Amino acid sequence: MELRLNPVASPLNLRPTTGPRAASGTQETGFAGALSGALKTVSASQAQASSLQREVQMENPTVSLEETMVAMQKSQISFQATLHVRNRMVQAYSDIMNMQV
Repeated sequence: MELRLNPVASPLNLRPTTGPRAASGTQETGFAGALSGALKTVSASQAQASSLQREVQMENPTVSLEETMVAMQKSQISFQATLHVRNRMVQAYSDIMNMQV
């Protein structure tokens, strides 16, 4: 899973810079866009692994077992990384909410 963040003009500017977000829905920048892109990548990885598994079960000679196992491991690792990020975000949110002002 490859996650690259694009620089943002202002650190607090997490809204899209081109067009309204409600109208396009596809053009996001900042943290929200990076997180959305990472989730889409994880989902695509899982879909590919599932497709390869199905092809191996159907005994497709063009799909190798090794390729399928590697795709399954990649999708599993990316899903575990996503879970760790989610848990860290929930913990950070809880810590911030419990701070005294």
